[in-house]
Amino acid sequence: MKALPTTLVLLFVTTCAFAQTPAPHVDWVTAPVIVFEHVNVIPMDEERVLNDQTVMIEAGRIVEVGPASVVQVPENALVIDGQGKYLLPGLAEMHGHIPPPDQPEKQVEETLFMYVANGVTTVRGMLGWPGNLELREQANRGELIAPTLYLAGPSFSGGSVDSPEQAAERVRQQKAEGWDLLKVHPGLSLEEYDAMARAAQEVGIRFAGHVPSEVGLVHAIKRGQDTFDHLDGYIEYLKGHERVLTDDEIAEVVQMTLDADAAVVPTMPLWEIIVGAADLETLTAYPELQYMPPRVVQAWTESHRNRLANPNLNREQAQRIVENRQRLLRAMNEAGVKILLGTDTPQFFSVPGFSLHREFLRMEEAGMTPYEILVSGTRNVGDYFRSKDTFGTVSVGKRADLILVDANPLESIHNVHRISGVMVRGRWLPKETIEARLKQIANSYQ
Repeated sequence: MKALPTTLVLLFVTTCAFAQTPAPHVDWVTAPVIVFEHVNVIPMDEERVLNDQTVMIEAGRIVEVGPASVVQVPENALVIDGQGKYLLPGLAEMHGHIPPPDQPEKQVEETLFMYVANGVTTVRGMLGWPGNLELREQANRGELIAPTLYLAGPSFSGGSVDSPEQAAERVRQQKAEGWDLLKVHPGLSLEEYDAMARAAQEVGIRFAGHVPSEVGLVHAIKRGQDTFDHLDGYIEYLKGHERVLTDDEIAEVVQMTLDADAAVVPTMPLWEIIVGAADLETLTAYPELQYMPPRVVQAWTESHRNRLANPNLNREQAQRIVENRQRLLRAMNEAGVKILLGTDTPQFFSVPGFSLHREFLRMEEAGMTPYEILVSGTRNVGDYFRSKDTFGTVSVGKRADLILVDANPLESIHNVHRISGVMVRGRWLPKETIEARLKQIANSYQ
């Protein structure tokens, strides 16, 4: 697990060598009032569809939702025909990464655009870089085609923290700088972790991410870590790399998580790669790789080829870990643990935005219904960020983050792929613009 920060840095450094050409300018479609007319609404307050609705947007907020036969559309409104389509809240990427601002402008803009192109309207960035706070404000003002960003600061790890005193001071500094949360990486001592946790609770900032090995899952839960990304710490605590876990063992940690009101960000497909269970030929056939710089794809390929060739890799053990993780996710969902949608992207074969659809497959295999999967990326995320803003459902007063799709995603989660357009903070990006920009990105790497 300690190699993770290095792989992320490697990704950004290798990407930085690419594509100095500025990105083509792409504009949002904006208007004082935007209306979705005759649309089927999936409000995500419960599992239901409201048929033939009008949804009115003004100043970046939903101001009216009601039957199309009742709602009066203003003459100056931009009207989007929703007949036969479905409108649902925008999705979130709860373990995403934002490139450092010193990367080429093209790469920064492409990463942010690809999130939006796939219906991702909110990203929790989980590794802060100098300058990211300015990029956050620029994105949130709508100056870029970008999701709303909430950012963790530079991580707390064995490489960045040398003492409990430094850990506490780092917390106070990041709070003062305006980061939205703290990122925990491996390598912290127990004393350093506890100093970070105490200071975080004193100044009122949450902390999330990995579970350092010296800290352990139980202690991290008790100290109030608020998300456990990659299900980190669970397999280690249960020794799930050694054997098939029993239902009682799984139930113990599930209840512990529930009691603490903690959340998990599973990142299932990525962890199949990390542990060496994923097939390289399958990974390199992903069509979305056309949107990444070739040298990055080559680096991912070589890294995974070396991982699979490592004589210390135990493929049977790797598969056991994957199966135990799937059983953990199933049990957590059945018990009502709060699950937050996230993939850890951009990262090995995890392409921004596109990676969510790979995550959907594993969530389905863990027994999650389309509605439960959507909850993890909409309403649950709105609840997580309720102190920052109101979003995550289609209802009056909520931030206008919306996806218009061509078929009902409650019938098949994969209908979320069938995007007709995406709205972020009341700014509209139609399908034609999305497709044209994706084509430009792919062509720039040929």
